[in-house]
Amino acid sequence: MTEPDPEGTPEAPRPPRRPVSDLIGLDRFTAFSDGVYAIAITLLVLELTVPEGPDRLFVTLVEQWPEFLGYLISFAFIGGSWLTHARMSRMMKSADAAVAGINLVVLLLVAVLPFTTSLMVVNLSTPAMGGAVLVYGVNVLLASMALSTMLVYLGRERSLLIDDMADDYLALIVRARWIAIAVNLVAVVIAIAVPLLAVVLYVLMTMTIFVAPLLRVRRRRE
Repeated sequence: MTEPDPEGTPEAPRPPRRPVSDLIGLDRFTAFSDGVYAIAITLLVLELTVPEGPDRLFVTLVEQWPEFLGYLISFAFIGGSWLTHARMSRMMKSADAAVAGINLVVLLLVAVLPFTTSLMVVNLSTPAMGGAVLVYGVNVLLASMALSTMLVYLGRERSLLIDDMADDYLALIVRARWIAIAVNLVAVVIAIAVPLLAVVLYVLMTMTIFVAPLLRVRRRRE
């Protein structure tokens, strides 16, 4: 039996192991995150006012269009953020303290969206509309930036991702997030000068979020 060459090619250095105390189980990470996203969307529904009495029912509903508009816009954003978060979780095998901390910032900003949404829709026809739309826009922008920061961090900490994760798939998600941040930044700038135009931009973004999956289904069928 031939003995191995002691001067053979050395093995590639292994990445330093993380202490167990620095890691968080992925099941608890995703369960907590999903719970916060679900509560945030539920709170959006609770902000909708139910008309009292049968008189002028449909007229009252039409008059409440700002509430329904705010619900639709924020539902689309929270839902889109959750979809990105879910894709990110599929790529992970564990979470460290840094990821957990960034994730808490993401959830903090998502959880306050029902409040900023209500602030915006209540003031759509008041002199405070500009400030209210700006507060909402900053909330959405910061939430998008926090989620993208977590994705960038995961791209650098490969030990937290599953072994067969393709770099191009992660890069594709990060690229999409930066596009969303750019659009949200434009909306914030517009909100300072023309708040109503910023709301229109949010509506267009909402339509894109809902229409894009339908277009993908149609392309696959073709």
